[in-house]
Amino acid sequence: MLELNHISLTFNEDTSDEKKVLKDINLRLEKGDFVTVIGSNGAGKSTLMNVISGALYPDLGQVKINHKQVTGLPEYKRSQYIGRVFQDPMAGTSPTMTIEENLAIAYSRAKKRSLKLGVNKKRRELFEQALETLNLGLEKRLNVKVGLLSGGERQALSLLMATFTDPDILLLDEHTAALDPARAELITQLTRDVVQSTDLTTLMVTHNMQQALDLGNRLIMMDKGQIILDISGTEKKALTIDKLLYEFQRIRGEKLDSDRAVLG
Repeated sequence: MLELNHISLTFNEDTSDEKKVLKDINLRLEKGDFVTVIGSNGAGKSTLMNVISGALYPDLGQVKINHKQVTGLPEYKRSQYIGRVFQDPMAGTSPTMTIEENLAIAYSRAKKRSLKLGVNKKRRELFEQALETLNLGLEKRLNVKVGLLSGGERQALSLLMATFTDPDILLLDEHTAALDPARAELITQLTRDVVQSTDLTTLMVTHNMQQALDLGNRLIMMDKGQIILDISGTEKKALTIDKLLYEFQRIRGEKLDSDRAVLG
């Protein structure tokens, strides 16, 4: 469902600030894979997400989504294949528009543009049914402006919008990091439920090692622009934070310098 072949990217090339942010990344996700990505600051996690989404273009390599070559496609054209939820609850939605208007935009993302009404009776019923699955009462607040929602409610709406059109790939970029523990746990559980119920191929970046262990069927650790560890199946189920830290030290010859990754 997702193929990254020999992806490399350098920022500020041929200057004193040159930094190789991705180094010959090769990654393949099968349909239904739920892959968590862990690593310290500067490991290249978010840059990898931006290359997949089309926000950044690699210097070398190819990106394929569901066997389609998308390396040169801009972000807005890739949106028909990709759903994405960002770290900032304020991103991914329009605060001055209502819940149903935001959902109408998400619903139309993969459809041809027309002059038809974005919200009609049939669509409103569809939106209500979708919102009911969140168990937050948002289906009764369709005409409320999204800017008035709490951070957790907004992230829940963003998650729903990202999956509304059944994308090929769901990208979750530290989407619980800006929330308090209670709301972060709510969004984590909603994520687990949505991905399992739709069998949606998902790539989730997180700083929280425990979250990376609890979710998904596969775990990737990045460091300095490289994938240094890729664990799945029963081996992943047996992982602990201590084992992950040991593996990092074994591979890199040094301790992971990120309390945030350990403590979440």
